[in-house]
Amino acid sequence: MNIKIDVLASSSHGNCYLISDGQTQLMLEAGIPFKEIKIRSNFGLSKVEAVLITHEHGDHAKALPDLLKIGMNCYLTQGTADSLILQREHRLKIIQAKKQFEIGSWMILPFETEHDAAEPVGFLLASRGGGKVLFATDTFYLKYKFKGLTHIMVECNYSSSILKRNISAGAISQEMKNRLLKSHFSLENLKEFFKSNDLSKVQEIHLLHLSDGNSDEDLFKKEIMKATGKMVFIAKK
Repeated sequence: MNIKIDVLASSSHGNCYLISDGQTQLMLEAGIPFKEIKIRSNFGLSKVEAVLITHEHGDHAKALPDLLKIGMNCYLTQGTADSLILQREHRLKIIQAKKQFEIGSWMILPFETEHDAAEPVGFLLASRGGGKVLFATDTFYLKYKFKGLTHIMVECNYSSSILKRNISAGAISQEMKNRLLKSHFSLENLKEFFKSNDLSKVQEIHLLHLSDGNSDEDLFKKEIMKATGKMVFIAKK
């Protein structure tokens, strides 16, 4: 097993990740300008076999039209494609939750997530080499349990205590609070998720998509390490 995760961007401004099992490299999300993706990947896009998109929001799908133009296979749900008003073409691969598909050495299972988007999904990626990666972002809840995971890439957007503090200080509106509660994974919910899942084979946990104003990198890393006993990385760039 040789799972390598590279963070090109992870924040409210844009998200983009590269993942490889030593045989097939995939891009997860394309939420920064195409020019930035080229630069941050060291102009290595020719090595990328395909792009997986979770939903239509700009911080996850901004560069999708450009990636299609250069002939990249892009996988997303019909709801996401419709929301982006994308014309059907052979590089646009429509996927469905709970229907597994294969790209190179990866078997990929999309699953439903809970977000304010048309048809959002997360991905369970199993490598022929033995690694199993969970990728889940922009969801306030994960209803599924996962076994045999070796790597976890998961959103940890905000902490309820920090959010409450910001609301009291007038820094966050009630509208923003309501959206966060119904569309993003909190530190508290993430700890509950870890409690209910098998982490025995997990080697690394990558915390994604931290909120600019409602998170604390050091606190989140410390809390998740304490809750799981695993190596934790904060994805940022």
